[in-house]
Amino acid sequence: MIVPQLTTAVTSKPQHAWLKQVKVAYVPGVLTPALEETVRGVLGAFAASGHTLQDRPTNETDILLTTARYGDVVNWRQALMLTGRIRYKLERNPTVYTLVHIQPSELQELTDYFERILVKEPPDPEDYEFPGLAPQAYGVLFEQGRRGGPILSIERLIQAQMKCLRILLMVGEDHPEYVRHFDLVGAYPKSPAGPGFYEDIVLRTVTTVSTRDVNAHVVVGDAMPYEAWQQLETPGAMLRASRELGKRNFFTDMVRIAELVNLPAVADAVSSQYSEGCYASWDPEINALVATITGSARPVDKDNLTEDELVVITGVRPGGIGAEVRQVADKRNDPPSTEAVEMMDMDSMLPIVRLEGEWKAPGEAPVVRSKLHGHRGVLSYDPRFVEYVPLEPPYFHYIVSCGTGAQALAVKSAFSRAQSLQNPDDPRLMAFTILPGHGVVITEKWAPGKAPFQVMWEGMDAQHLVIDSHVPQGPMDFVRDSEGRMVLEEDPGYL
Repeated sequence: MIVPQLTTAVTSKPQHAWLKQVKVAYVPGVLTPALEETVRGVLGAFAASGHTLQDRPTNETDILLTTARYGDVVNWRQALMLTGRIRYKLERNPTVYTLVHIQPSELQELTDYFERILVKEPPDPEDYEFPGLAPQAYGVLFEQGRRGGPILSIERLIQAQMKCLRILLMVGEDHPEYVRHFDLVGAYPKSPAGPGFYEDIVLRTVTTVSTRDVNAHVVVGDAMPYEAWQQLETPGAMLRASRELGKRNFFTDMVRIAELVNLPAVADAVSSQYSEGCYASWDPEINALVATITGSARPVDKDNLTEDELVVITGVRPGGIGAEVRQVADKRNDPPSTEAVEMMDMDSMLPIVRLEGEWKAPGEAPVVRSKLHGHRGVLSYDPRFVEYVPLEPPYFHYIVSCGTGAQALAVKSAFSRAQSLQNPDDPRLMAFTILPGHGVVITEKWAPGKAPFQVMWEGMDAQHLVIDSHVPQGPMDFVRDSEGRMVLEEDPGYL
């Protein structure tokens, strides 16, 4: 164990109230002088913040920290994310972080290279032949780079070579200049060297392990007869919406681990694929939400859904630990998306409206008709038609991940402050919030004559809401331009 260099500097950034004390075990890998300096600082910040440093991993370990150098390829047999549980005879998988040292010149060279090859369409597989990657990896690196730029291709490359999803990419020559934080979703926020540097790294990692997944879904009630399912309007409208969103390139191809790197098995450590985004719409005939299934169950093409990739959600379990699901007879019934609780629970703090007139099933319904969660950003919007509702301040500095109770709470809280939703007569039909490092959640209200999600895709076409591939990684806001539009403005320290 490296003796920690204690530090007492305290960050002035707003923090989450629900952070917990964690146990950290350091398992050294390849080391450079800059890595040794960074590890000392990080462990010192953990200790100074009251967290426990362990000499070796135990069943109580929350974080396993190891090191590597860019350019090396970690064999899967040495990868802690894949073998740490077996190696240390643990009952569960701790969260593994790999601190990777890359020289600024190496990162710049890699960035320049991806900028050159990402413009080729179709991609040339030979351009993407990196050590340690599967032959099909070019497709993943190309799609991710086209979605988020060279940094996202670099992120997936390093994750694959290190056999680890959570990477602390330390950039510097002899000393750290900054650290980028990589995760499964594709986030890459920055901790710059200087006052509070190590505390910021610690707070980001502690935020991650202080959250919990809310995917303990349960089946409730009797299965819906398939004939009744066929009579519903919402499932068919969802399938149409998937094609409309596909025309507008809202979703990118899902990340399939086997196409990125050859591994004997990944099921115990991470799902074999990762689906990007989800959406849901309220069906007044059954008083339930029709939503997309989880992509971790099996590959899902969000641009071309089938009815087997839809699920009925009727409620949220006590404590928000998962969703309540009603199955449909004679149809495949996979679990809902990881954002199921987020999609359902946001209605609990919003008004109920009464549907009358042209609606097939008159009666009460949530003010939000449809919800769209995607790993995209928003470049600008027209405030006459769309409302932006920000998350609470800590979420811009210390981001949380998809499928967690923290994110569901953040989304619910944000939309509860939406004036356009709290006042059903407000003429603005769309509201959205940005999840830094993650994406966007968009809602639409009921609009006579419109199908589910039609307000959204027509709003995108009319540039009421301009979707962008870039997702903000930290503090941001929208500022009014000379034409009255609200345009994204980011904190340059996080770019």
